[in-house]
Amino acid sequence: MQPPTLHPARIAAALLTLFLALLALVAAHWGPLESADRDIAAALHRSAVAHHSWTRTSRVLTDWVWDPLTMRALLAVVAGWLLWRREWLLTVWIVGAAAVGTALQQGVKAAVDRPRPHWSHPVDSAHYTAFPSGHALTATVACGLVLWVMTLHGVGAKWLRLATAVAVVSVLGVGFTRLYLGVHWPSDVLGGWLLGAALVYGAIAAYPYAAHRKDERTAPPDGRVRS
Repeated sequence: MQPPTLHPARIAAALLTLFLALLALVAAHWGPLESADRDIAAALHRSAVAHHSWTRTSRVLTDWVWDPLTMRALLAVVAGWLLWRREWLLTVWIVGAAAVGTALQQGVKAAVDRPRPHWSHPVDSAHYTAFPSGHALTATVACGLVLWVMTLHGVGAKWLRLATAVAVVSVLGVGFTRLYLGVHWPSDVLGGWLLGAALVYGAIAAYPYAAHRKDERTAPPDGRVRS
């Protein structure tokens, strides 16, 4: 007997609840959270200043490998493959979820207007406000959606495990590089992960309903399935 699995909608709701709770603490400038953010960020910044090779590697990873443009390019390749297969709805779903993620990220950033860390000896720089981390959110959304598409198309377990490992390393890695380079607080990265994961699970939960409605609209009047 297999253990029961959680419905994606419930996971999305739980993740969104955690994100909203974190958002409230950030907006309220909750002392314990800000203190933990400062302590972790300061420790990582001292390491980044002292270890130039690690800092250079982190900049290459965050600016080229796990950059939001790279993540969006990955989704564009997946969307192109789906278009080639004439999977119109899934293509729209992937592109739409990515667009919603970008819009949410920018909207929350503007609403919270949280300053980024400021250092006397910075090792990197970033634009706009801090919460949530756009790198963390975009990587989470892109990797999550790609894994979902692979699952829908029955990719073999070996390749799915490999892709999952790459996705986990990418999502965790981009969060670490943003902290190590001193351009985000830890709660910024956590917020990006939570909101990105909530969006992915929300898209997964809603897709079957959209597909069902599409099938109803394209079914012939007599209810028979076209061959």
